[in-house]
Amino acid sequence: MDSEFGASYITIEDDEGNEFELEHLSTFEYEDQEYMVFLPADMDEDDPDYGFIILQVEEVDGEEQFVSVDDDEKLQRIYEYYMQTVFEEDEGADAED
Repeated sequence: MDSEFGASYITIEDDEGNEFELEHLSTFEYEDQEYMVFLPADMDEDDPDYGFIILQVEEVDGEEQFVSVDDDEKLQRIYEYYMQTVFEEDEGADAED
């Protein structure tokens, strides 16, 4: 999904059949689970619902599936971990300059 030449996009469908295009930002592991971080590609940044979308990656019958994290406390911990790693990466990049 990662691309050397620019952003990667996927289209997902929610439980109600609505399709959303998402821009893939990152993939990381937290507590032995794989997660992917996205931003809505088809939503205005001023929209109050605009923001990171974190989905858990599960393999079912050899296929990758995305699962929402329904536990708000767990989602908050995952988000904080992700933001910490992004901050650390930014600090590392600044040190290299």
